[in-house]
Amino acid sequence: MRRLYLVGFPLLMAFDTLAQLCFKLAGDGALPVEANTAWVLRVLSQPWVYGAILGYIGAFFTWMSLLKHAPIGPAFAASHLEVVSVLLLSAWLLHEPVGPLHLLGAALIVAGIVCLGVAESDDPHSPAPAGDMQE
Repeated sequence: MRRLYLVGFPLLMAFDTLAQLCFKLAGDGALPVEANTAWVLRVLSQPWVYGAILGYIGAFFTWMSLLKHAPIGPAFAASHLEVVSVLLLSAWLLHEPVGPLHLLGAALIVAGIVCLGVAESDDPHSPAPAGDMQE
């Protein structure tokens, strides 16, 4: 079960991050927005659109697999780690500015996920994940 978490959550974060970064990059090529077929074809000609679709499909199937076994509270919180990864990768790859409030927000997200994880592991009334139930 631990292996599922150690592989599953980073995989989910990778797929979500891929989708978000590809949307950011595809958005650059989508401007100016026009209501015509040429605009749709221009958008669909960008590889970033397909990276975003791949990221969302991968994230969906990874998320569904994790939900079968992981407690919902920490799993839902951990699924939002992509906010932090997109922030950091956007700063590094796209040269987007990152200010103190961005960093504070990222730290609060990580702290919240850690708090939920610790609370879930310490709660004696917490039901075992579906895959851990003993018969």
